[in-house]
Amino acid sequence: MKIFLDTASLKEIREAAALGVIDGVTTNPTLLSKESGEPEEILVQICETVNGPISAEVVATDAEGMVREGRHWAGVHKNIVVKCPCTTEGLKATRTLSGQGIRINMTLVFSAPQALLAAKAGASFCSPFVGRLDDIATPGMDVVRDIVQIYRNYSFPCEVLAASLRHPMHVVEAAKAGAHIGTMPYAVFTSLVKHPLTDVGLKKFLEDWEKAKKEMGAKTAR
Repeated sequence: MKIFLDTASLKEIREAAALGVIDGVTTNPTLLSKESGEPEEILVQICETVNGPISAEVVATDAEGMVREGRHWAGVHKNIVVKCPCTTEGLKATRTLSGQGIRINMTLVFSAPQALLAAKAGASFCSPFVGRLDDIATPGMDVVRDIVQIYRNYSFPCEVLAASLRHPMHVVEAAKAGAHIGTMPYAVFTSLVKHPLTDVGLKKFLEDWEKAKKEMGAKTAR
C-alpha cells in the first residue's frame, strides 16, 4: 500500500519525505488555510519535495467552476491531482477533466455506490473517508472493502485511497482490505514506526555494547 501524507505543512512533509517512504500528499482548503503563504506556492513546493501525486482541491460547487479550477491546478505542476467532491456536479466535472487527461481524486466518498460512480466517471483515485464514517457509527473500513471488491470485479483502474485514517490500526486495516493508498496526518504517520519493544531492545543493545567496551578496555590495560 502506498502511503500519502494528509497535510499542507512543508515542515512535516520534508521530515516525512526524508524517510524515503512517502509516495504522495493530499491537501484540502482547510489544510492549506492553516499554512502561511500563497496556496499555489505551497503546492508547488510540496510537488518539488515529493515526486508523486499531490492532491489540490477545487472550491467551486458547479461543474463549470470545477472544470475551470481543475484545469488551472493541473497546469501548475505535473504532479498535481485535482480533487473533486462526489456530487452530481463533481461527477460531471470529473468526466470532463478526465477526458482531457487530467487526473482526478474524487473526495468525500462515503459509500460504495458513490465509489462506483466515481470510477465510471473516470476518476483516477477514490477517497472513502474511514474516520468520518466511524464517527456516525458506520464501519468505515467495511466501505473500503466493498469498494476494493467492486473495483477488482470490473478491473476499474481507479485506485482506492483510504482517507481520514486516524490511528495505526486504521492504516493496518486499510492495507489488509487491499486499499491501494492510505493517507494520514503526520502524527499518525510518525506513530507507525514507534513500538515500545523496539525502544527497549535498542536500549539493551547499547547498554551491552558499552559494557563490552569497558571489559575490553580493562583487559587491554592489564
